[in-house]
Amino acid sequence: MNSFPLQYIFSNRTVLFALCLKASFLAVSALYANDWPNWRGPHFDGSAPDDFSYPEKFDQSKGVLWSYPLNGACASTPIVLGERVFLSGVSSESESSASLLAICLDRESGKPLWIRKAGSGYQPGEGAADGSPIRLDSRSNYASPSPVASSRGVAFFFGNGDLVCYALNGMQKWRRNVQEDFGDFCFQWTFSASPTLLSGKLFLPVLQRDEPVHGRGVQGADSYLICMDFDTGKVLWKHKRPTTARKESRESFATIIPHQGKLLVAGGDFLTCHDAADGAELWRWGTWNPNHREEWWRLVPSPVVGNDRVLVCAPKNAPVYAVQVNQESPPELAWHSAGIRELTSDVPTPLFYKDCFFLLSDLQKCLTKLSPSDGRVFWTINLPGKYKWRSSPTAADDKLFLMNHNAEVLVVDSKNGIVLHSVKMGGDYDDQTRSSIALSRGQLFIRTNEKLYCIE
Repeated sequence: MNSFPLQYIFSNRTVLFALCLKASFLAVSALYANDWPNWRGPHFDGSAPDDFSYPEKFDQSKGVLWSYPLNGACASTPIVLGERVFLSGVSSESESSASLLAICLDRESGKPLWIRKAGSGYQPGEGAADGSPIRLDSRSNYASPSPVASSRGVAFFFGNGDLVCYALNGMQKWRRNVQEDFGDFCFQWTFSASPTLLSGKLFLPVLQRDEPVHGRGVQGADSYLICMDFDTGKVLWKHKRPTTARKESRESFATIIPHQGKLLVAGGDFLTCHDAADGAELWRWGTWNPNHREEWWRLVPSPVVGNDRVLVCAPKNAPVYAVQVNQESPPELAWHSAGIRELTSDVPTPLFYKDCFFLLSDLQKCLTKLSPSDGRVFWTINLPGKYKWRSSPTAADDKLFLMNHNAEVLVVDSKNGIVLHSVKMGGDYDDQTRSSIALSRGQLFIRTNEKLYCIE
């Protein structure tokens, strides 16, 4: 009988263990690759992999795997991870008794796996404009930011500053309130940037005014980025993000977008890139607001990256700008859309899909496909109806999906701009539907004022 040295056995066991770990990691990565773990999807650009066919024809009954009842409008997008669907919401439309919710649904059945009262909300007399525990202004509520999830848990952020992380089974891991930690927000409207998860760290931008607004905030307030450990909630760093912008132009509702391990931040009249390790600013480009002459240019769309271009949208019918990204040198402006009326976006974040940008203009009511390299327009289509189109577009399987305030959904052929399907998914009086349509493994997740639909 052959005998082997003990060292040889242990060495091979170590190799086998390492191979098993690698196989497990690849299996988990493959499992979640076709999910929708954050607001802009697995690639942070609004697209999903083309590994599945996605529905083209559907309505409120046709193609519906399940629907889940909701208690009013929320702008947050459903998040899909494995066999779970996460969404933030409100418990009631009655503002005196409503609370902010973290909801987890079973992906197969749509039945709730757990529901938590996640947001404390403002109490009457504590600073909210109307004393409401769920809203600051009439246009949105605190449940506007989208959750973010990984195999390690799911984090919910709310516009009143509440930030809470749960394990996938619903057990609370940690909780904090950003306003209590770092001072009251200085925003005219409800703050609604979504958190970003990258390499086990949670990032949040707070780009705000430096003076009180409507009785909220403090004089001399800083804009800043914060980074927290996703497992513990411990603040790893806080980095000031200065700007020479003035008044409302200092405010940004954009989400941090990762690119090659760095952090892209838009707002305060500038686009900046930051080191994820400590928040240090690596470069700055701008401005779309020369001499900061416009004081009321708050920024809503997040930046989107495609083919070494970062597309950033200036507000209120101003142009879009494509910045050439080069890690070895400061960025340069590749092109801008001045003079092209259709190429502007005030609220929706653009989409990058199959080597093209897709720009949804809520002000001009049109959708345009354009080249990242030079801004050349391939096609433009006008959008129907009287309601605004503000849901940021998403794409997979050569189809574009977008939705207006009235929960009318369009399915558009990404190659030629032909409208493949138009359907009303909301109620007659829906007027604030702004959630993006999430895509995962051949299913659509469509949030209206009254329901979350899973479409196969």
